[in-house]
Amino acid sequence: MIGRKVIKGMTLRMLPFADAASGELPVGQLLRLSLFQISVGMASVLLLGTLNRVMIVELSVMAWIVAIMIAIPVLVAPFRALLGFRSDTYRSAIGWKRIPYLWFGSLWQFGGLAIMPMGLLVLSGDQVAGPEWAGEVGAALAFLLTGLGMHMTQTAGLALAADRATEETRPRVVALLYVMFLIGVGVSAVLIGTLLRDFSALRLVQVVQGAAVVTIALNVIALWKQERVNPMTKAERAAPRPQFRDAWADLTRDSSAARLLVVVFIGTLAFNMQDVLLEPYGGEVLGLSVSATTLLTAMWAAGALLGFGFAARWLKKGIIPYRMAARGILVGLVGFCAVIFAAPMVSGALFFAGAFGIGLGGGLFAVATLTAAMTLDTTGVAGKGLALGAWGAAQATAAGVSIFMGGALRDVINMAATNGSLGDALQSNATGYSVVYHIEIALLFITLVALGPLVKARAMGTASTRPMALADFPT
Repeated sequence: MIGRKVIKGMTLRMLPFADAASGELPVGQLLRLSLFQISVGMASVLLLGTLNRVMIVELSVMAWIVAIMIAIPVLVAPFRALLGFRSDTYRSAIGWKRIPYLWFGSLWQFGGLAIMPMGLLVLSGDQVAGPEWAGEVGAALAFLLTGLGMHMTQTAGLALAADRATEETRPRVVALLYVMFLIGVGVSAVLIGTLLRDFSALRLVQVVQGAAVVTIALNVIALWKQERVNPMTKAERAAPRPQFRDAWADLTRDSSAARLLVVVFIGTLAFNMQDVLLEPYGGEVLGLSVSATTLLTAMWAAGALLGFGFAARWLKKGIIPYRMAARGILVGLVGFCAVIFAAPMVSGALFFAGAFGIGLGGGLFAVATLTAAMTLDTTGVAGKGLALGAWGAAQATAAGVSIFMGGALRDVINMAATNGSLGDALQSNATGYSVVYHIEIALLFITLVALGPLVKARAMGTASTRPMALADFPT
């Protein structure tokens, strides 16, 4: 009996993030709660990876229309700060705060994925009845529901995990959830790519609607009995709530916070303009299959996970987060150069290496700016949650704008190039892609310029008594 307990204890201690568990949130419930991140990662693969290539290459939809569709769920993301703030102050008769937001987010995510394949098929012209605008409206509604559901589910889920964890284990719990999201992205990319190897309209419907069923199943398992019933009196529910504008004004009074949001916005523009183009670039220019280009998302996730490991090592050594962001930008520059040279060299290996480098650089940049947001001086009404929500809002808004810009620029420039307006040397379907990647490189240099004063100010400031560790990441 004693030997069995010793072996069981050793096994639990050897599990990754085993120290994230506590009496309030045991290992089993923590791992079950983390399943909502798998569903969000799976939806991210579909929206930002597989479906944009399928619409452009297989369904022959114009890239600017695809860019608008993919930008819709990303542009909803600025409301994450408000959603998190509302779930903080929500008052129900039974005392739940997070579960209602997690549940309705799951329903919207499920509904969007359920109607999405039909909307895409109608959008591509496979329509025998109904108004001509039915495809655009149906596809836009599907992307809107899925995006809003993703943001609500993830925001409420992370907040619920933070509520249940203790003060000591909370950073490690949320770090585990971030890793689970990346695992969900990588595993889903491989599975979806395998299932779509032999592409057909029927297979597209089966895969996307199957993802909807898996989403609702995972999220129901994740939220089951995760929040205690704590009935509230009518007077408690009627009490005045804090105002969002007061908390926001408290946060933005610090000039370094405003500059950080500018850095996040420009840097995200630089890293994300390729989101709608990377897989179509592999299919149209390099002739890669749907299955092969879907694996690009897995390569990106692998790069991000490696960046996560580098961040852990560097932060333990006490590196300034802004310097780590600069390293991520430099890695991203190399990645974009590799993607550009993959076309003239007709090298799929160089293309995949470039995608890996973009993931590594983008991961380092995101982790660094996220760490910087967590260390902002938030006193008074504003809290860490609002600072992180502002970081997410700046990042997501820039991602939506960059996705639209990338698709629109590619269409306009490719049209001019193929018509011969840019000369014989540029008369290629790779020209539009190449111009967008060069613009992203320029934006990365602009981000370095905007980042400089923050590096200098942090270096001149008082050093922290304890270096920031990987376990301190909030998301």
